[in-house]
Amino acid sequence: MGATTQFPRPFLDVLYSDLLGRGVQHFLPNVRLNVVGSADSHTPVVQYQKTADGLRLDWLGVRYAVATDRPLSGNERKLLKSVSRVLSSRYRFLIDRELASKALDLFRGVPEDRYVSGFLDPAPYTDVDSLLNTPDRVADAIEVLRISALTTYENRRIVTGVLVFGAQPDPCHIAPPKPPGALPYSMALTSIRSFHRLCDGLQTLALVNEEGLLVELVDVQRWTEVYSGFDLPVPPASRYESHCRATLCGGHTCLVLTPNGEIKVFSEGAQVFNFIDGRWHLTDAVEKYQQWMAAVGNDKLAEKLYRVAVNLAEERRGGLFVILDDAALAAGFIAPGDLLERELSLSGSVGSKDQLHYLLRDKLLVDLPATVIESIARIDGGIVMDRDSRLRAFGAILRLGSPVESPEGVAEGGRTTAAIGASRFGNALKVSEDGAVSFYRDGHCVWEM
Repeated sequence: MGATTQFPRPFLDVLYSDLLGRGVQHFLPNVRLNVVGSADSHTPVVQYQKTADGLRLDWLGVRYAVATDRPLSGNERKLLKSVSRVLSSRYRFLIDRELASKALDLFRGVPEDRYVSGFLDPAPYTDVDSLLNTPDRVADAIEVLRISALTTYENRRIVTGVLVFGAQPDPCHIAPPKPPGALPYSMALTSIRSFHRLCDGLQTLALVNEEGLLVELVDVQRWTEVYSGFDLPVPPASRYESHCRATLCGGHTCLVLTPNGEIKVFSEGAQVFNFIDGRWHLTDAVEKYQQWMAAVGNDKLAEKLYRVAVNLAEERRGGLFVILDDAALAAGFIAPGDLLERELSLSGSVGSKDQLHYLLRDKLLVDLPATVIESIARIDGGIVMDRDSRLRAFGAILRLGSPVESPEGVAEGGRTTAAIGASRFGNALKVSEDGAVSFYRDGHCVWEM
């Protein structure tokens, strides 16, 4: 490092401490950084230490305890370190007059984009040389997609995607060659009008090499054929299965701008982030899927329902699935006319839904194609089954008492109210029309993504 200037360091310390807290809260609202004392040194590099009751960190002369309502997942800890790593890098450059002018790119764009980038590819933030000489390819790709999301082409929203070639060994693909005249995959490309027609994000992707250059256009399904026999860590939405497979090996990262203006980020075989409604979200899909599997206790049923749920969410269609702990409980909150075991002669009338019950009576959900389940979910009401996956009701209006109040005191919507109430009798998986999937148990939301 070069000689440092006499900047008002106390001001910078307070500013960057505040930025650290804001960055953590953006992604991890359940995490609090509590000041517990002074650190042993005024280091610009965040230092972590595990303690008996959790985690602490030292930065800029202050010691923080990381307080959480529950244990952090591996990805949440990784993201916490990514936020601190990016801010530490910026701080170090600001106090070094010889380096400050060389690091302008480090301060370009939205800070949260850099935190996501540092999570996916920490290489640019490992040391000073890396900061100066290693392109932040993921941050550049995010910037391209952000600009594209604000652009239309022939009065249509832009859809596009990019595959950032990883630096880890990939036995199935060699590093792409660099063609003459290759351009950086950066915001400058968005000024080329025809750029947005090069790839659609679903079937075709732009391929970026290790230098951050746009070197090829690939058919994502063909590119991932070599991975077809590999298991994915979590069932994806059908339209993005190839995108997940593209990131199974080699440390590759895939980013897609969807027709809804959402940015999806895939890494290590799963979707890890999405940008929607003006903010980033860590999906933590693998951790949440494992929790769902453990709660259901029937792997085939859990996998089928989860896959259907993410497909419905992708289509922005709502749904509610309830797995009862005890099948006998169904009669307690489902109208008799909605129960499949009731014969038409006892409960039906001309023109009523129960005239169609024979189509699904005695059916096991695990034996039904996912497409059929998705079609059934279009009917207003919930789909109820027992732990053996035997269908008990579909399109059922659940009778669960008075509206449920949210923590903020606002009455929840009908589907959320039903999910909370039904979760007292088993596991409930709710799909919102805004694209969110939520798991409820014992009257509480276990997770949402």
